[in-house]
Order: sequence, then C-alpha cells, then structure tokens
Amino acid sequence: MTTAPTKPSETKPAATDAQLLGWDPVFDELGFPQDPDNLYTQTVSTMLKSAEIINLRHRVKIILAQPKNEIMVHFPVKMDDGHHRLFKGYRVQHNNALGPYKGGLRFHSDVHLDDVKSLAFLMTMKCSLVRVPFGGGKGGIKVNPRELSPDELMRLSRRFTSAIAANIGPDYDIPAPDVGTNAQIMAWIADTYVNISASNRDVNPSAVVTGKPLEVGGSLGREKATGQGVVDVIKEMLPEIGIPIKDMRVSILGFGNVGSWAGKILQDLGARVIAVADHTGALRNDEGIDCHAMADYCARNGGLAGFEKSAETTATGGNASTGGTPISLDEFYETPVEVFIPAALEQMIKEREAAMINAKVIAEAANAPITPAGDRVLQQRGIEILPAILCNAGGVVVSYFEWVQNKSCVTWDVEQVDKELNRHMVMAARRTNLARQRYQCDLRTASYIAALEHIGKVYTVRGIFP
Repeated sequence: MTTAPTKPSETKPAATDAQLLGWDPVFDELGFPQDPDNLYTQTVSTMLKSAEIINLRHRVKIILAQPKNEIMVHFPVKMDDGHHRLFKGYRVQHNNALGPYKGGLRFHSDVHLDDVKSLAFLMTMKCSLVRVPFGGGKGGIKVNPRELSPDELMRLSRRFTSAIAANIGPDYDIPAPDVGTNAQIMAWIADTYVNISASNRDVNPSAVVTGKPLEVGGSLGREKATGQGVVDVIKEMLPEIGIPIKDMRVSILGFGNVGSWAGKILQDLGARVIAVADHTGALRNDEGIDCHAMADYCARNGGLAGFEKSAETTATGGNASTGGTPISLDEFYETPVEVFIPAALEQMIKEREAAMINAKVIAEAANAPITPAGDRVLQQRGIEILPAILCNAGGVVVSYFEWVQNKSCVTWDVEQVDKELNRHMVMAARRTNLARQRYQCDLRTASYIAALEHIGKVYTVRGIFP
C-alpha cells in the first residue's frame, strides 16, 4: 500500500485550515464562514481556483459563488395512522444564465441546505461543460423514504410539490430524480403540478420534471443515463492512459441506479467488476461479479448483503462469474483494480480511504465523492481522477433530451438517445483534455475551466442587468 503523503504542515508550517482549503478573497467579500469541512465552501473553492487560472471576471466569480435563490419550506403530511408529521424541504436555484434551472430532488435523512447548495452549484458546472441549455438547481426533503409506506411517500411528494409549485415550471425550473427518488415520484410530482398550476394550458406542463415513467412522457435511456455517461467518459479517456476495457478490473462503491448501470454496461463490454460495496456490506470476486444478477437482487432486497448466498448465480453476459466473498470495507478499498468508481454519496473518500485505494484511475460517478484532503492524497499518489462534473453529467444530458421531446411532442428511440448522449459526453471529455493540455493542470481543474470559459462568454454577451 502506498504510504500517506507528507502532511501540509511539513511544507507550510504556519498554514491554517483556511489556507489549506485555498481560501479566496471572494469568500471574505461574501461572508463565507472559514470552515474547511463545509461541502459548499469546498466546491466553490475549486471553481474559484480554476477561475483564477483563466482570469475570469470578478463579477462572474461572485455571481457563481452564491445561489440566486434558496427556497426552504416546511409542510405537514398525514401519516397512515392519522397523525401529521412536519417535513422540511429545499429547492436551491443556483444560476440560470444558460437556461432554466435543472436538477434532482433528493429524499434522504441527511439533506440540508449546504449540501443542496453544493449540488445545485455542481449542476451549473455540469450543464455548462456538456453544453446543454440549463442552469443548476437542486432540491430535497429531509426524510428517510424507506420508513414511509407507498401512500405516505405519495402524499409527501404531492405536498412538497404544492409547496414549491410557484417556484418550478417547464420553462423555469425542472426537477428530476436523485438519491431516494425515482420515476414514480416524478410521475406524482408532474400530476400534482398539472392539476394545481396556473400554467396547465402549456403545450405539455408535465415537462416540469424529467425522469418520468415512459407512460407519462419519460425518455427511453433515462434510467441508465448517468451510468452510461460514466462509461462513455471511461471509454474516451482510458485509451490515452493506456488501459484497455477488455478484462479491465473495476470496483464500485455504491450499487444504486448509477453504480449498477455502470457495472452492467462495463461487464457487457468485457470488463470485470471484482469488488462492490454499499451501505449493507462489500463483496469481492476476482473472476468478476455478475452485475446484472446483483442489480436485480439489490432492487428486491435494498442492498447487496446476502447476495453471495442467493440463487442468482448465472452470468448474463460479459466477464462475470457469480456472487463473491464478503470482505470488510477496508479490504474493498485495498482491492487492486484499474478503475475505481465511487457511485454513492458525497465526501465518502477522505484521507484514510484515499491512502488505501489501490487503483490507477478513479471515475467519479457520484457528486463530490472525494474531500479536498482526500484529493490531495490521491494526486500525490499519482492516481488519475476523472471528475464528477464530467463523469456524472449523463443524467442531465438525457434529462435535457426528455425535456426536448416533451416540449416538441415527439419520441426518440433508444438508439438516438444513446448516440446523442455519447456525442455530448465525448465532446465534454475532449474539452476537459484540451483545457488540461492548455493550462497544464489536473483534470478536475480542467473540467471547471472548460465549464467556466463557456459561462464567462455568456455573461460577456448578456451583460449584467441593469
């Protein structure tokens, strides 16, 4: 195992936490708290570092450093036993210089304002990088959806929609699924919006959300879009690094929608997914885990625990064996692979995990899965990181396709969706590579530069009102 890097204090003895974070004068100007563990400060810091490299105008930096709108609502929901619970919900609209706000809705017990702000900010960067005409938004409810019955979940979704209905719309802010939400919840939101909105005479008001079921205007290819986008980036970037897809060893952290689809697609391309971990445990099989069977098992059982004992042991294509041997989380991180895919929640890879990871490349399928301290460890160890605003952008690209189909009253076949998604992801990867070559920087910085250059040009043309 590679040893941990030299501590920053050994090279900068008097460095403060703020200095280690890369504290920018913009933070002081806007009154940011000097908290290096704050996710929003961390994400904005990366943007400001990249903005400095390209001499982005000060006015654009301060606009991007704070969301345009932060909406917080409290609303009651009737439970099955007849009593009411009060829930807290958020919708953060970061920036709409490129187009309507766009971003997911997260139902999770750890949802809070700074995380939602960070995710909205990252959506702005993603949309700019892949060149879709949306700005960044994000929302969520502080709730554990697994604790609710289907009827309670429906009432929660509809009541939240009514609370924010005046702040969303098919031409203003278009939510989508995220952690803890799915196509069914999007259908409830669309139906509620259509029935209560004053704009229900629009051509297709159900375009207020994407990620809907096919029966109510969803798009083919949307469910797998984020995982497919991760694979499209890997296929584009790895040849330059010298890693062939065939027989490539992969480990995946998180086996929800994104992780499972990335695993299934890579398996079908001939890669071997040899280690998988989620909130219920971790498995390893050096011959290759059958991701198709595991995805089916996880969908029914809520996690991979027990998969090695299940009857689902028939490979369904590509390089795969059966289940696997249970291992500890530390053993999971230490499993030698060519590509490690973090596809769970934010900030899971800290210094300790970064020192254990035994991979050549990390493809960030989750939003901001690595802390700045973890990022420094990985960079010093020479591990290539394919950044989240590139790898994770497939979902918003196909959400854009769904929105276009809804607004145009047309339907695309899955081949057209996949072809257009691949074009957007490949071009975004090439923009990132060009920025790295031009500015001699890491890929994360390069991805932000490629996004900021586009936003900067838009603000130059549009100006600042009044």
